Amino acid sequence: MPDPFEESLRDMLNAQAPGRDDHAALGRVLKTANRQVGAGDLFSLMGRWGQAFMIAVNSGSANIAPVSRRKNSAAAADKAD
Repeated sequence: MPDPFEESLRDMLNAQAPGRDDHAALGRVLKTANRQVGAGDLFSLMGRWGQAFMIAVNSGSANIAPVSRRKNSAAAADKAD
């Protein structure tokens, strides 16, 4: 399966103008590749952070309303007798 990112880097490396240094062309290709991979990793990290945030919100949503463990009884309210 052809990778368009890999093909674009290969084309960039092979399309150097005459008189250019191979080291400079390789550095340019590696800089572009590093930038692309870094951006993909950053978006992946933000997606995982968003997923973790949604799981946390979903887990904590049951505890939003205060919960009372006391039983409501009319006899407990008449302690003044």
